[in-house]
Amino acid sequence: MANLRQLFLQNIAQTSVAPLMLQIERAEGMYLYDPDGKAYLDLIAGIGVSGLGHRHPRVVEAAKAQLDQYLHTLVYGEFVLAPQVRLAELLARHLPDPLDSVYFVNSGTEATEGAMKLAKRHTGRFEIVACKKAYHGSTQGAASLMWPKDFTQAFHPLLPGIRHIEYNCEWCLQQITEQTAAVVVETVQGEWGIRPPAEGYLKKLRQRCSEVGALLILDEIQAGYGRTGSLFAFEQYGIVPDILLLAKGMGGGMPIGAFVASREVMSCLSFDPPLGHITTFGGHPVCCAAALATLETLLESDLIQQVKSKEKLFLELLRHPAIVEVRSAGLWLAVELESFDVVQAVIQYCLRQGLITDWFLFNDRSLRIAPPLIITEAQIRWACGVILEAIEQRIRN
Repeated sequence: MANLRQLFLQNIAQTSVAPLMLQIERAEGMYLYDPDGKAYLDLIAGIGVSGLGHRHPRVVEAAKAQLDQYLHTLVYGEFVLAPQVRLAELLARHLPDPLDSVYFVNSGTEATEGAMKLAKRHTGRFEIVACKKAYHGSTQGAASLMWPKDFTQAFHPLLPGIRHIEYNCEWCLQQITEQTAAVVVETVQGEWGIRPPAEGYLKKLRQRCSEVGALLILDEIQAGYGRTGSLFAFEQYGIVPDILLLAKGMGGGMPIGAFVASREVMSCLSFDPPLGHITTFGGHPVCCAAALATLETLLESDLIQQVKSKEKLFLELLRHPAIVEVRSAGLWLAVELESFDVVQAVIQYCLRQGLITDWFLFNDRSLRIAPPLIITEAQIRWACGVILEAIEQRIRN
């Protein structure tokens, strides 16, 4: 019988020619473990998913309890299922008006797709404006929002009617017009290597959308759930979107996403035609139970309140002549180095030392840091020490 690594290459569809090939045996808290028992500190939280760490006891308990009740029952939106209802109610209670209607899906890209359809249906328009170097998912609609075209050109033609503008460019906002159904923007641009909004930019974007009747869709698939130091990143910028996109950290390790709007906006998916947007597994009861436990844990703990001090410690420690720049938004940092080759060398050195890091889709010169929010000061110090060792090792070689 071939070993798992051989079968992985033989039978698992590959997304790149150079996967990390780390075999995971188990996970707990901040750590992943290989079959030999070697521990790996997870500095990227499964790309922003495991905000409470791996297998948080409360999340696991909630999922197990739901397993004893029921699993899938019927396509989303027909039956009254307690995990869905309670999660939606808690979300709505902690979101500003008028965001009170939650449509559950399975992933971030599905949240994007649903929001795009909702915006077109509500406004009767078809043009959508997105920012360059943003990532909203890989399905054809979400991928249509992506620019540059390096990752999409092979799959063209994609959706028509997409206009791309520069993030943080105020004069570009004039390209949002009465023809625009929606503007889709990350509250903090992630895959460009952590680019927070400039002072006043999001308020001017909000104002322009309101002026022309376009919906503002904020993508907090990565930025939400405490990552930037508040439950939702937009809370720090004095605006409210028309539609909010959530996923990744939402499920505590289980697959779930959502797009959230007002009842008035969301209702248009239910008529002319009815079933305007449907999903079989969206809002799966086990995933919703896990997501409810995740949100309750974040709200009842001080993990989000600790984010800024942990961010500050990272910034204090990540200093080296070879580091070009460190950009951050809470526990979400980009460490810019000289080149992609240097980043890859650092990633591989860290992996050998038991530290998992990564890079960014539109900024391959930067090292990604997005640990679970439970990371301790001691773990931050150790991780930064390994990164600096990796940089030194690269310089020596």
